[in-house]
Amino acid sequence: MRIVEVKAIVVEVPAKARRLEIIPVPDRFRLRYTHRNLGSDQPETETYLRVRTDEGIDGICTGAPSPAVMEVLRAQVIGADPMRREELYQRLHHGTRWVYQTPGWFGNFDNCLWDIAGKVAGLPVCQLLGQVRDRIPAYLTGGDGDGTASTYLALLDDARQRWGIEAFKFHNYQGATSNIELFGELRRVLGDEYVLMNDPVCSYSLEEAIRVGHVMEDLGFLWLEEPFYEQELHRYQKLCAALTQMPVMATEMLMYDMKLCAEWLIAGATDLIRVNARNGTTSLVKLAHFAELHGSNVEMNAVGGLGGHVHVQLQCAIPNTYAYEYFAHFPGRAKEIGIVNAPDAKDGHLEPSMLPGWGAEIDWEFVKRRTVAEY
Repeated sequence: MRIVEVKAIVVEVPAKARRLEIIPVPDRFRLRYTHRNLGSDQPETETYLRVRTDEGIDGICTGAPSPAVMEVLRAQVIGADPMRREELYQRLHHGTRWVYQTPGWFGNFDNCLWDIAGKVAGLPVCQLLGQVRDRIPAYLTGGDGDGTASTYLALLDDARQRWGIEAFKFHNYQGATSNIELFGELRRVLGDEYVLMNDPVCSYSLEEAIRVGHVMEDLGFLWLEEPFYEQELHRYQKLCAALTQMPVMATEMLMYDMKLCAEWLIAGATDLIRVNARNGTTSLVKLAHFAELHGSNVEMNAVGGLGGHVHVQLQCAIPNTYAYEYFAHFPGRAKEIGIVNAPDAKDGHLEPSMLPGWGAEIDWEFVKRRTVAEY
């Protein structure tokens, strides 16, 4: 079997693309920033990456490099055997420096190879890797609104009623003091069993992260994520040393680089490793095994490729992971690009498709009607 084509298919989505503006956050003592959506007249798009073989088996994933990087990729892989995933991974990983790309640049190509392997074997990727669970618990993220307790309680009640989800991650930028008061109030109402996480997205100082973190420990939070910029390794070392009853999770802005994430864990600058399979399943699985040997978890960022299929498959094959990050609008978004069986939450969990490969069923006639470019 040989790879004969690598192609990107750009599909228009019936929504407008986001255009973000960086804005300051009021703070008397330091510079802080966040962002807001300015809106756009440009349509939003999603891109499929298709790897074709001479035996008629295609590997599919969402997410493709730019046209220029696609040419770099094609020069390395056309004519190669797609079943020799590890050989291709080693060549592209170690060759990253020599084609002047950033780590993880070929990640979705690697995902396509896993799709091909599953289709050849007649197995879903979770079984190809060695399935460890039938379903993965979900936590809701997003929808914080005005950040008040009443808004959160209505949101969490709706999530419980609609999907059976009883876990939530905050994205609240109102500051450490307000967050401490909010978390205490919600814990009293929700009870001790409700699972809570906090992701203030780089809005705390180190001192604030330690102060809020101690409160979160007392309230039984599952983790504290990215309270300040992850590149500040020495500050994360101090934070991880200070919080002994709850893990810290860094590396969201570093997760394109498997080796860098490993170094952060070795250095005691994170307790959990943030990952996303868009940087490649092969590197993600390597990092998961590394984390397991160090008594740690890999936690997957966002819904993952193919409308969630990629992350659900992987999280049902990796033992050292807690939960799936669920966004309410993504199953509908998957349908808008032609994925007819996107995984959705039921009884607080998501189950992997048992179809071969990633298990996505794609309406290619629908995709063809929505296609606005190919390269």
